[in-house]
Amino acid sequence: MGTGHDHAGDAGRTPRNRLLIAFSITLSFFLIEVVGSVITGSLALLVDATHMLTDVIGLAMAVTAAQLMNRPPTETHTWGLRRAEVLGALAQAALLLAVGLFALVEGIRRLFEPPEIASGSLLFFGVVGLIANIVSLLVLMGGRKQNLNLRAAFLEVMNDALGSVGVILSAVAIWAFGWYQADAIAGIVIAALIVPRTIILLRASGRVLLESTPPGLDLGSVRRHILEMPGVVAVHDLHASLVSSDLPILTAHVVVRDSADTAALLSSLQECVAEHFEVSIEHSTFQLEPESHSGEDTAHA
Repeated sequence: MGTGHDHAGDAGRTPRNRLLIAFSITLSFFLIEVVGSVITGSLALLVDATHMLTDVIGLAMAVTAAQLMNRPPTETHTWGLRRAEVLGALAQAALLLAVGLFALVEGIRRLFEPPEIASGSLLFFGVVGLIANIVSLLVLMGGRKQNLNLRAAFLEVMNDALGSVGVILSAVAIWAFGWYQADAIAGIVIAALIVPRTIILLRASGRVLLESTPPGLDLGSVRRHILEMPGVVAVHDLHASLVSSDLPILTAHVVVRDSADTAALLSSLQECVAEHFEVSIEHSTFQLEPESHSGEDTAHA
């Protein structure tokens, strides 16, 4: 009987220029680190380069998602292509998991069979990688709070900067003490940074695809607020989910007294879910049913 405003085409826009600059910088230094890992034979540098590859892929997905998410809805895709970010996150999580498992297994092996590594070259490439990460962070910093897409890209590069620090520390340990196991330990530590992020990405993506209630939204509280409104008799078929990570939606059937001012009540319902709760739901759909309506279906909560 009524809906909120259509935000499918304008919510969550991402500044593509920031993402493109960060992507270009990260791609360039990823190629440098690959060359460095071949020259030095360093596991830490190889893992960090592979980790940076996930940054390259993640930023590419962020740029693509920013473009796709900004496309207007069509008859075929009524929400636009907002869930492109979720599919991208799933692909990125799978890659991260593979990298993390490889680093853990190879790192443990190298603890017992550490190869000789040129600490000077390792230090050079570690510093180069860290500089690249810092520049990318500065580019992304100004807009990291704008939406989840850009925030995820910022965290991606931040995590890789920590990996570069691990490479630098292992190079110093090898140079100062001849402790070649430091490279393997650095690789394991970097992997330990990767795996938790993989779990977070998988959980966040799964919540959207399984149409879970948006995090932070208490449907029981929503139901109570609706029932407290003048003229409301009952609420059923109350559902809330995410089209994309930054586009929550809510639908409900609201039974009202026959004498209720439905126009005013509809406006109050939309304002309530948009402004009252921690999660602002600006796209809501309410079906208002007169109390005398004989076809009311209350089988679903």
